Amino acid sequence: MEELPVVVLLLLLLSLLLVPLVLLHRRHRGRRTPPFSLLVVAGSGGHTTEILRLLSCLSESYSPRHYVLADSDKMSEAKIRSFEQKRAETFSESQFSLDRIPRSREVRQSWISSVLTTLHSILYSFPLTYKRKPDLILCNGPGTCVPVCLSAFLLGLLRIKRTIIVYVESICRVETLSLSGKILYYFSDYFIVQWPDLKKKYPKSVYLGRIV
Repeated sequence: MEELPVVVLLLLLLSLLLVPLVLLHRRHRGRRTPPFSLLVVAGSGGHTTEILRLLSCLSESYSPRHYVLADSDKMSEAKIRSFEQKRAETFSESQFSLDRIPRSREVRQSWISSVLTTLHSILYSFPLTYKRKPDLILCNGPGTCVPVCLSAFLLGLLRIKRTIIVYVESICRVETLSLSGKILYYFSDYFIVQWPDLKKKYPKSVYLGRIV
């Protein structure tokens, strides 16, 4: 009978030890996913349409969303504002911003002049990327994404801000990468392709099938 009080005492002590652990577990389980600052590079034509389709699948945790587009892009801003307006109907605290930088390369622009215009664009991209300090960059091929991603990569090298770069190659690219893809293949953390032939040629890439 003398052992009974000892057992009761041990059980009591054990319960007192477990209660804080249970409360801590519940606190972590009930905690919401912290927000991720997302920088999205938009582009003229189908690039913006594809990137907005991807964004429609993301949760409210990816906020705020900072859109970067070329200063000569006249169509993307309207698409982005329409997308964000609809998103605000579901997520009342949805936040976004729009920034413009000089276009790094025009269609059919020569290689030599492209280098100069890209360097010019980087001069605008670096302070912008430093200001936004995104946790994640999402892009899908417009020339504007090259200076932005290179600026973010440089911030990581300087230990200022580590940003994850996710590049999604356009569905139009079946056998070869775009020029932006050929460059950012070496700088992105995740390089996603939508056709199996590209996965064979570029082993670092991730093939997920058609996602947009």
